[in-house]
This record gives sequence, structure tokens and C-alpha cells, in this order.
Amino acid sequence: MALTLEDKKKIVSDVAAVAADAHSAVAAEYRGLSVDEMTELRVKARETGVYLRVVKNNLAKIAVADTDFSCMSDGFVGPLVLAFSMEDPGSAARLLKDFAKEHDKLKVKMLSVGGELLAASDIDRLAKLPTRDQALAILAGTLKAPVEKLVRTINEVPGKLVRTVAAVREQKEKEAA
Repeated sequence: MALTLEDKKKIVSDVAAVAADAHSAVAAEYRGLSVDEMTELRVKARETGVYLRVVKNNLAKIAVADTDFSCMSDGFVGPLVLAFSMEDPGSAARLLKDFAKEHDKLKVKMLSVGGELLAASDIDRLAKLPTRDQALAILAGTLKAPVEKLVRTINEVPGKLVRTVAAVREQKEKEAA
């Protein structure tokens, strides 16, 4: 069934709206994947907060034209699935990297973060980025460390005094005995 002009306009506006809010994008070739495998990928994408869409290349070029992902336009060749990270920059990369481990027919073609086009080999680097919760935990740990050290240092002074007094007392008891 051919797409009408209205359908095409809706697809372009939907993808453009998602691309405007996305942190990163990954394009992968899905040639050879079955319908069941694509359905499995879509389910995992929904669970991880990744917008996943198969879009005609010409429509994808129009949709990302005025976004940070316009650098990907020249690479829209062949059957591609676009994955946009909506929650954290590495979620789409993690999803497609993990899925490609189990399904060797899925091949990552290009990545984009912050208006910069990255090679497909950089997917590991992007996938290892911490999630928002992990980044906040790292920040909290970093902020907490100096305070803990200060408390230990302040606590050490009376502790050392008590040990010194105890040592002096023991010494005097030995001398008295």
C-alpha cells in the first residue's frame, strides 16, 4: 500500500519532533531480520525508552534536516531502522548493540550525538555512557567523598587523644607496679 502525501507529512513531522528532543541517534541496517525479530526489537525499544522507526530514506532526510542529526543524511542508504535515545544518550546504542549480539543480521551503520557523526565502531563508547541514574549516583559519590574524609579527620583527633591518654595511663601503671 503506497503512502499518501498526508501520510508522508505525518511521518516526517513525527520523526522530526522526536529527533528535536532526542539525545542521540543510531541507524542500523535490518536486512535479513524476520518480522518476529523486528517485533522483539520494537518491544525492547519501548521498554528502554528508545524511539524506533523504519522510515523511507528520503523521508528520514527531510525529517532530520533541521535537527542535530542532519549530519546523518548522506548515510541514509538501504533498509535502515532509526533509533533515537529519548532518556539518556547511550540507550539506543545499548539496545542495538545488545540486539546485534544475538542477531548478526542487524548491522549498525552510523551514530550521531550532539550534531557529530560517529563511526559505527564507536557504538561501544556510546553504549558505555552511564544512564541518568548512574550518572547521578557517580556525582553523589563524588560529592560525598570529601565530606566523609573531613568527618573521619575530625573524628580522628579525639580518638587519638583518647589513645594517647590510655597509653600514658598504662605507662604510669607499669611504672607504679
